[in-house]
Formats: sequence, C-alpha cells, structure tokens
Amino acid sequence: MDLKIENIKLNDNIKNLRDIYSSEKGKRDVINEDLKLKKEKIKKISEELNILDKTNILLQKTSEYAREQSKYQIESLVTNCLQFVFDENIEFKIEITEAYGKPNAEFFVITNGVETIKTKPEDSRGGGVIDIISLALRISFLQIHKPEVFGPLILDEPAKHVSEDFIFNVSEFLKQVSEMFNRQIIMVTHNNHLASIADIAYRVELQGITSKVSPVEN
Repeated sequence: MDLKIENIKLNDNIKNLRDIYSSEKGKRDVINEDLKLKKEKIKKISEELNILDKTNILLQKTSEYAREQSKYQIESLVTNCLQFVFDENIEFKIEITEAYGKPNAEFFVITNGVETIKTKPEDSRGGGVIDIISLALRISFLQIHKPEVFGPLILDEPAKHVSEDFIFNVSEFLKQVSEMFNRQIIMVTHNNHLASIADIAYRVELQGITSKVSPVEN
C-alpha cells in the first residue's frame, strides 16, 4: 500500500515537473524568438546607421566641394576686378575656418611686389579698395546664386571712395560686367565718369523742396 502511494506521488511529481518544463520551455522559446527579432532589428539599424554615416560624409564632401568652387569663383572675379581697376598685381583671397561647427570666412588682399603683403581690406589702402571689393562681391554673389537671380544690378554711389585716377577703370569695368552677364545696371552716382557709361542718364536737382529730373545727353 505504501509503495503504491509512493508511486502515485512520484508520478504526480513527474507530471508536475513535466508541466513546469513545458511551461519554462515555452517561455524560453518566446524569449529566443524575441531575441532573434531584436538581433535582426539591431542589424537593420546598424546597416541604416552605416548608410547614414556614409551619406553624411558624402554630403560633407559635396558641401566642401561646392564651397571651394564658390570660393574660387568669387576670388577670381574680385581679383580680376581689383587688377582691372588698380592695374597692378593684387589678389583677393578668402580663408575659411570652422568656428563652433560653422564655417567662418575671412577676406584678405594680397599685394605682390618686391615682397608679398597680406592685409585685410580695411587695412590695405583705404576706402577705395573696400568699395571695389564690395562691388565685386555683390556681382559675384548675384552671378553664382542658385537658383539664378534675374533682374538688374542696382548700385547706390558705387566706388565713391575711389580716386579720380582709377574711376575711369571702374566705369569700364561696370560696362563690361553689364555686357558680359547681359544684366542691366541701375545706378545712382555723383560721378560724371560713371554717369557717362549709361545708355540713358537723368540728372536730379533739388529746387527748394522739389526734385527736378532732366535727361542727360552723353
């Protein structure tokens, strides 16, 4: 009798252990399946991160290339303008550095002679150089802008600090810019040399509180 009872208890224990085993095995299978899905997800995320990293590098390289191209175009146009006006070996350079994760541009004028002199525009030769650089930069930015900017180039007293020795060169430069880029120039000026290049010119005179406008024959 005791043996029979022991057998029954043993069978019950075995059954309970089997039930526990089946339950735990089921939990393990669920965990393994979840782990498999998580690993696949991690692998997919890693692949996406790798693609994003490569895309970021590509965009940085593209941005650097575009920046260098724009820098070269601006340097070229401003240098040509300076050399045309002042008729000497003078160059315009842009130095780009990173500051707080953002590009920062410094402008310099380089004069080549017996020795090479590198200065900032405001420290070179006064307002005349700054006027020409400002004028050339405005034209450069207008021409390289994407999408293209249409319409006239509007100037208010350009080259007002340029001496009379060089103002004729400025007028010739503006005339060539208008023809080369097929862009109308609308200009306000007190300088007769600059006014003389216009196809149509008007003189505005203040009489009392009234402005009198009259055509100028060139």
